[in-house]
Amino acid sequence: MRDSGAVEALLQDAIQVYDDEPALRAQLEDYAQRLREPLRVAVAGMVKAGKSTLLNAIIGEEIAPTDTGECTRIITWYRHAATPRITLYPLEGEERLLPLTRVDGRLVFDLGGLRAEDVARLVVEWPAENLRTMTLIDTPGIASLSADVSARSTRFLTPEDSPSEADAVIYLMRHLHSSDLKFLEAFRDTSAAHAGTVNALAVLSRADEVGAGRIDSLISASRIADRYRTDPSLKSLVLDVLPIAGLVAQSSRTLRQAEYEAFVALAALGNTERERLLLSADRFVAGSSAVGIPMDEAARLLDRFGMFGLRLGAALVRGGIRDSTVLAHELARRSGLDNLMSLVTRQFDARASTLRVRTALTGLEALVHSNPRDSGGAVLAGIEKIKANAHEISELRLLSALRSGQVPLPVPAVGEAERLVGGSGTGAPERLGLEPAAGPEDIRAASLGKLHRWRVLSENPLTDRGALEACQVVVRTCEELVVRAGSGTQDRELARG
Repeated sequence: MRDSGAVEALLQDAIQVYDDEPALRAQLEDYAQRLREPLRVAVAGMVKAGKSTLLNAIIGEEIAPTDTGECTRIITWYRHAATPRITLYPLEGEERLLPLTRVDGRLVFDLGGLRAEDVARLVVEWPAENLRTMTLIDTPGIASLSADVSARSTRFLTPEDSPSEADAVIYLMRHLHSSDLKFLEAFRDTSAAHAGTVNALAVLSRADEVGAGRIDSLISASRIADRYRTDPSLKSLVLDVLPIAGLVAQSSRTLRQAEYEAFVALAALGNTERERLLLSADRFVAGSSAVGIPMDEAARLLDRFGMFGLRLGAALVRGGIRDSTVLAHELARRSGLDNLMSLVTRQFDARASTLRVRTALTGLEALVHSNPRDSGGAVLAGIEKIKANAHEISELRLLSALRSGQVPLPVPAVGEAERLVGGSGTGAPERLGLEPAAGPEDIRAASLGKLHRWRVLSENPLTDRGALEACQVVVRTCEELVVRAGSGTQDRELARG
């Protein structure tokens, strides 16, 4: 975002204003630091939603604890670093390094005798490629049976008087519940200073359980996601809804050669024999020895892939896959992980600077209003100037208003406006509804067409006054698309009208 430099300069001015109050100065310095950091993406959801499993899938290693131990009750940050390191920050006392220990390939956290209630956060630094562009934050379950655990996540993600610690959220749910909607509404309002912007993705986690582990489970889950995607109560709160088989996604990223060979053994069985063996978890473990898979290994396979993953892996090998690496990639694709990462790239990575700027402005504005100073007026004026020119933030705000039915436009125009302001992604082809490989001439022609249509709509005296501001935002988006697609003075003149 072009205004990040101006926001950082404004934060430095505010630091001078509040230089005599160490706590406020530290808060402002934190906002300035967030402008320079990778985007903070929280993984949230109810207890047992599969948050840590999905986080492991994104990172590509089993480093987030997925059991029900103490560590799943602690807010844990995962950041990129060249050398692995785990740092524990207690509520009282000095930070300390934890030992790096693996058991059966999984990272084990030893809190050194501390209880989860005594730990403010864990920070795991890891050389994972996906952590270069975002910091992932694993949070305890929302609506937990433990009021303290649930409150910890709520305070962290939706504080009452400051911006959220997360810039965006991947929210996991098994079914749409009132608690899910309540959290997403609070996150939208808190993280955007009640500006109503959308910066969350909803994931139907454990999608393989929708069809009781059948090989077509994700098809059934996709239909549910389609229904949720158009649900008025959810549409205004999330950018998209998609299903994912988290367990398969995680295990596909860490597929071992011995596991591939087990899939080969399953694929070699006759159809009837294989179907009988994979009829249930108990039958698979009990009968695995007959096909050369030891019972303890069968139990581990079941734990790592679930019945859906076992059935899918065997089917893929029977379909012609002859290599463990190829099988791992195909399992990841079929699990829904590739779709999720593509969506994160289109909706979060592309807007990373905008989301960070918005968080900093939100925090700065709240701090100045809560702690008035004579010299704070200049800071507030600077905030208003930046917000007035921050078109990307206006787009996010409009997107939420369009999805919640607050803009009095005809239905076809609402859908087109959503797409133009980035509802399906921020790239020019995505905004214009073109194929991803569309060339500059096609993009330019489509941009000019959209610009003309929305200028006419904005200048039409019959257009509802409540829709004029929305039309103006869309017109500016179209103007920028024309300028980016063009290469000469003529295009800039056309964009200006």
